[in-house]
Amino acid sequence: MSNKIIMLFVFFVTLGVFAQQNEITTIKNVLDAWHKAASDADFDTYFELMTEDGVFLGTDATENWQNKEFRNFSKPYFNKGKAWSFAAVERNVYLDEAKNLAWFDELLDTQMKLCRGSGVLKKVKGEWKIAHYVLSIAVPNENVGDLIALKKVSDSLLTTKLKEKYKN
Repeated sequence: MSNKIIMLFVFFVTLGVFAQQNEITTIKNVLDAWHKAASDADFDTYFELMTEDGVFLGTDATENWQNKEFRNFSKPYFNKGKAWSFAAVERNVYLDEAKNLAWFDELLDTQMKLCRGSGVLKKVKGEWKIAHYVLSIAVPNENVGDLIALKKVSDSLLTTKLKEKYKN
């Protein structure tokens, strides 16, 4: 009797591992399709892969795009025939226990060289959708000092403006 219980336990654990791996593969495919849609200037597919309340945070400190604003910002780029081209060279995906929420990080080969993307996907009507995406430029530690000097003035001006805005 105990061998049967152990075999059933192993079977269900294995089944769970396969189910989780299948979800992760599906999520990776969604992210790849999303990046491809941008590269192909496929506006409809790109935004169909995001939630209606999706958020895109760009590399500029002022780029906190809610879905509708991001659509408006992006449309001229897509209309030109190519928006941007990101290809994952490394990616990690994590799932919650219910397999309805996932988060990820990825290194991307882009026109800006290496960038980091990270975000959250959630299941909407059985399909994985990107709910939140953060894009950042990867800066080698030895170059951070130079980068800080380069953006010191613009960051100071923006920081002052934002502090005033949030005081009120």
